[in-house]
Amino acid sequence: MPGVKTQPLDRIDQELLNLVQVEFPVVPAPFASLAETLGVGEDEVVDRLGALKKNKIIRQISAIFDTRALGYKSSLVATRAPADRVDQVAAVISDHPGVSHNYRRDHEFNIWWTVAVPPTSSLEENVDALHALAGAEATRLMQTIRMFKIGVDLDMTGKRPMDAKTTLPAYRASAKAGEVLDDGEIAILRELQEDIALEPAPFAEMARRIGIGEDNVIGTYRRFVTEGRCRRFAAVLHHRQAGFVANAMSVWKVPEDRIDDVGMQMAGFAAVSHCYQRPTYPDWPFNLFGMLHGRTKGDCEEAADAIASETGVDEHAMLYSTKEYKKVRVRYYTEDFFAWEREHLGNGSSA
Repeated sequence: MPGVKTQPLDRIDQELLNLVQVEFPVVPAPFASLAETLGVGEDEVVDRLGALKKNKIIRQISAIFDTRALGYKSSLVATRAPADRVDQVAAVISDHPGVSHNYRRDHEFNIWWTVAVPPTSSLEENVDALHALAGAEATRLMQTIRMFKIGVDLDMTGKRPMDAKTTLPAYRASAKAGEVLDDGEIAILRELQEDIALEPAPFAEMARRIGIGEDNVIGTYRRFVTEGRCRRFAAVLHHRQAGFVANAMSVWKVPEDRIDDVGMQMAGFAAVSHCYQRPTYPDWPFNLFGMLHGRTKGDCEEAADAIASETGVDEHAMLYSTKEYKKVRVRYYTEDFFAWEREHLGNGSSA
């Protein structure tokens, strides 16, 4: 997107960002652990992370949960809005507490958003209500059929080629959908999903607020990961401020008998942050989605060319983000979601 000023970063900032994007250490003294890896002092790591947040390079550092494994239902949604009402339609969608991402993209379906609802709610009812409230022309649920990859890994050094392969761990299937957390687990989850405090022992402070031991917080997090409820603890960046101003949703028309192989090949590219098989419609023929991030549109095109060359799939489109309306992490077990349902659907319990 034009007009975005990026921040100059030195080598240590670049290496620090590369580390915390992949895995922030969930240990009693996480900043000391990062400092040891980088060969600098703990205070310097804290100061650098604080500056990176202040300068809007880092958006948040917290646990990244698997929506389905928590019993939540979620979907990508494509909406077509009248050209003269795109911003107004997007504003109504963004107002929903379960909507975490909302972008304008250069396509006939010009608003793309993600929404998650708790186990007791209907995904379809929430999406239908938003379609009607916003006055959209068309809305298509793009629910995941198969996930091949999820995890942003931006190379802050600028040294990694666009056809490089990923360093993220392979995707692990989530736990059985619908498993219910108990009250103690929900209390820990609510702490882990918040932006971590930049203090020497942040997990001990979480434990103090709940009234339990630090080892309980850390142990429960590790169990969540083992069970597939949580993917990892990591930083999410403001991509554009970090220099990644091009954001393309590449969509591919892949023969059904090749979807598994092509999906795994695409997921292997470091430039691809998310890779999913999704449904097709009469007005939407593409069944494989791969999110691409680059410093320029040329970077994204280079990555797409490399994917096409490796997979032999040529029929694809590139939907570039032209406006970001909303980007937050999904927050689970919150009262504001149920309040929205009570107002707009006439139902909704409480968190």
